[in-house]
Amino acid sequence: MFDWIETIADWVVFDLFDILPKSRLAEAMHFFIYDTIKILFLLVIIIFLMGIINSYFPIDRVRNYLSRNKLYGLEYLMASLFGVVTPFCSCSSVPLFIGFVKGGIPLGVTFSFLVTSPLVNEVAIGLFIGLFGVKITAIYVLSGIILGTVSGFVLQKMKLEKHLTSWVKTILEQSKKEQDKFIQQRQTLKERIPIIIDEVMTILKGVLPYVIIGIAIGATMHGYIPNGFFEKYLNKDNYFAVPLAAILAVPMYSNASGILPVVQVLVAKGIPLGTAIAFMMGVVGLSLPEAMLLKKVMTIKLVGLFFGVVTVCIIISGYLFNIIF
Repeated sequence: MFDWIETIADWVVFDLFDILPKSRLAEAMHFFIYDTIKILFLLVIIIFLMGIINSYFPIDRVRNYLSRNKLYGLEYLMASLFGVVTPFCSCSSVPLFIGFVKGGIPLGVTFSFLVTSPLVNEVAIGLFIGLFGVKITAIYVLSGIILGTVSGFVLQKMKLEKHLTSWVKTILEQSKKEQDKFIQQRQTLKERIPIIIDEVMTILKGVLPYVIIGIAIGATMHGYIPNGFFEKYLNKDNYFAVPLAAILAVPMYSNASGILPVVQVLVAKGIPLGTAIAFMMGVVGLSLPEAMLLKKVMTIKLVGLFFGVVTVCIIISGYLFNIIF
């Protein structure tokens, strides 16, 4: 799907700048160019599609339904399951997160989606089966869904809506006014498109600096972390290897499909499966680029709480994997 981006990145790094292939600088620059183009492309598409959906979305009806009906936690499970079928990385999940909030979905439910979406998707599942077999894959998928469900439930109980940034609140107010206009004037999709495009540009301009900075940090780590660094600290004799794996993963950035081959190498070198999976979950669910992007929509306190709850769940999952396997 993204072969054209790979071609552009190859041309810029190896032809335009004439950088030696397989050098650390080449790996870092290639990563930066490829992921910047890919994420910006996904952001535009996702924000645009969510803009169309939200222009027709019955916000008040959904909000009233969720407030009046007890679903006994099923809403968190459904959000996690939706995360499984959306093949997005953590950064490109954020526009969907904004769309959920705009649609009147409770913050905890949106967090369930935000946690599960980068961790588990059909591509990652296919690779996981090929690398580790059906049994381990099934447990991994189940743990990802439970992780999202529990994290969303816990975060909802903390009543964190007040920690959304003023930028998001402005976007929400503007969206409500636009939807009222759409309904009152019975505008066609063609008439709504220019307004939706303006919204795409507004959101994109707001998050762009955070995306660039985050990917730049991830690219630097990707290109310059020494070989053997993780094997040295995550071996089976280290009782704190699981939490250390989750913490060491934060500066990294990749999607589940990209990091799975690394997980296979770590396991082949003797690192316990649970520790390797905790590292994978940390990379795709707690990445620094994601934190930079979330900083635009959440206060530092809320980002910290979100990362804290997810980290605890990842560590528990890692230890459970090590016990089972």
